[in-house]
Amino acid sequence: MASACADPVYALAKRALDLVCAAVLLVALLPVFALVGLAIVLESRGPVFYCAERIGRFGRPFCVAKFRSMRADADPEAHAAFIGSLLREEARCAVYKVPDDPRITRVGAFLRRTSLDELPQLWNVLRGEMSLVGPRPDVPYAVAQYPDWVGPRLVVKPGITGLWQVSGRSTLSLLDMYRLDVRYVQTASLLGDLRILVRTVPAVLSRTGAA
Repeated sequence: MASACADPVYALAKRALDLVCAAVLLVALLPVFALVGLAIVLESRGPVFYCAERIGRFGRPFCVAKFRSMRADADPEAHAAFIGSLLREEARCAVYKVPDDPRITRVGAFLRRTSLDELPQLWNVLRGEMSLVGPRPDVPYAVAQYPDWVGPRLVVKPGITGLWQVSGRSTLSLLDMYRLDVRYVQTASLLGDLRILVRTVPAVLSRTGAA
C-alpha cells in the first residue's frame, strides 16, 4: 500500500494541524519558556537556547532549536563516536545519550528527562522545517553512516514526536528507532498522527523511556 506521505490532501491537512497547534502552544507556553530560561541562566553561563545542525526532509540540513542542556563549552566529538557505536550495535542504551555524560548540567538533565528541552522546536514547526509528528531529526554524522534501508526516513519532515517516542523511547536501540521511523513513513496517515499526538501526552508525563 502506498504511503499517504505523497498525498497532497494529507500534506495540506498535516501542515494545517502543525501551524495551528504550534502557534497555540508557543503562546500558551510562554511562562514555561521564561521559567526554563531563568533556570538555565542561573545555573551556568551561556545562551538559553542553542542551535544544533540536523538533517531534515530530503537530506536538507537545518538548525533545530532547543533549550541548552549542556555546558556552553561542550565537545561534540564524544557524541559522534558514541553514535558510531550505536549504529554498529556495540552499545545498546539510551538513544543519543552518552552514559553519565559530564557535559550535561543539572538543569539540563531535568529538561531532558521531562522533554522540556525540545519545546523550542515548535518554532521549527512554524518555519516548516519540522512537523509535530515524524522521525526524530538526526545528526549529520549519523545520516552519513545510514544503512540503505534507513533512507526512507528522510522522505518526510522530522517531528517533535513520533512512533519512537510513544513506543519506549530510550529503552530502544538506535536501530529500533530507525525501524519505527521507516514504518511510520510507510503507514503515515492523519489519523495515525493524531493517535501519536494523543499517546505522547501520557508518555511524557510518565517519563516512559526517558533518560
